[in-house]
Amino acid sequence: MTSFHFVGIKGSGMSPLAQILHDMNHDVQGSDIEKHFFTQVPLEERGIRILPFNRSNIEPGMTVIAGNAFGDDHEEIDEARKQGLEVIRYHKFLGDLMKNYTSIGVSGAHGKTSTTGLLAHVMQGGDRTSFLIGDGTGRGMEDSKYFVFEACEYRRHFLSYSPDYMIMTNIDFDHPDYFADIDDVFSAFQEMAMQVNKGIIACGDDDQLQKMQANVPVLFYGFNEENDFQARNVETSEEGTSFDVLVRNEYYASFTIPTFGDHTILNALSVIALCHYEGFDTEVVQAQLKTFSGVKRRFTEKKVQNQILIDDYAHHPTEIKATLDSASKKYPNREIVAIFQPHTFTRTQTFLEEFADCLNKADQVYLCDIFGSARENHGKLTIQDLLEKIDGAVLLNDEDPSLLSKHKDSVLIFMGAGDIQKFQASYENWLMAKN
Repeated sequence: MTSFHFVGIKGSGMSPLAQILHDMNHDVQGSDIEKHFFTQVPLEERGIRILPFNRSNIEPGMTVIAGNAFGDDHEEIDEARKQGLEVIRYHKFLGDLMKNYTSIGVSGAHGKTSTTGLLAHVMQGGDRTSFLIGDGTGRGMEDSKYFVFEACEYRRHFLSYSPDYMIMTNIDFDHPDYFADIDDVFSAFQEMAMQVNKGIIACGDDDQLQKMQANVPVLFYGFNEENDFQARNVETSEEGTSFDVLVRNEYYASFTIPTFGDHTILNALSVIALCHYEGFDTEVVQAQLKTFSGVKRRFTEKKVQNQILIDDYAHHPTEIKATLDSASKKYPNREIVAIFQPHTFTRTQTFLEEFADCLNKADQVYLCDIFGSARENHGKLTIQDLLEKIDGAVLLNDEDPSLLSKHKDSVLIFMGAGDIQKFQASYENWLMAKN
């Protein structure tokens, strides 16, 4: 049994990795800032110790796993090196761990967390599967055959991995604080493609992915007829979305998913394609798809009085568009209200016009102040720059969310990658106090 200490254990990748190692009967603890994050909940449920940062947390014999957000000058990393302990960066450790399994990575500018969660859920129905999902969820079994993991392109971290398979959902320009343009993003994915060992499952409806070269078979999925796996005859109902799947233009099977929107069909198609390639029983895949309950902060719904409240991680124009599309298809007769908190000044500046265009598709828009990051906490623009571009948009204060109560029988979507959840919590608390 190895003793692991995680520097930054509440990170969206670090938390599930800690869970995986704990499940494999290793001694695991970690440290982080004392602010509450939803990623710490599964750690606490497992009894994994979470400590405030302190040099004294580092003890002889430990293996230290360092989160990517912390430099070598961090006090705990510095202390570990002074003690001569092994310090391994998160992405390097994960790259080594997956070599023990048939590994399947999920990458893409959008949809990777939802697709990773769906893939892990479906594959567990067919064989023993360990997984790491970017919503802070992880599960480890030493005798697993498969290891499913989310592979993030930011700062090209996913180039630390050489998986057996890779699902690529799309290529889009994001993280403008790091990538120069769409061509720079493409180059990262192209390099990743050359490191895959057995096969790539790629969305053929994405023009960028169509240009990709690889040394392994590439299976394309999507709505277009040229794809190896096609979705046809899409129908929606109160229960979800049903569609037929054609494999190289021959009918394969019909599937039903409890979600709405074209992007959720594409996510399911990628999973169906991977499982078909690996020889999973079709009936198992059909049954597992029907029972997927979603991942954290991806269209997470609750009903409060006469309103539907949705918590969603959408923070890029493409993701906002997809979330609004899902809401309008699931609730075609309700008013759709978007409450959006921009995430990082560089992203807001780069996509200012695109944010305005997609948010204007909602019936009403409320904006929260821009959420900075550890890398940048100020910028040249303000929330007013976005506010002025959206018809009828209103600035929302989390200390007085009462404005939202006037939207009777509406769908309220709280979107963002910062602390947008505090606005939803404030509104729910206000409703409880009022009643």
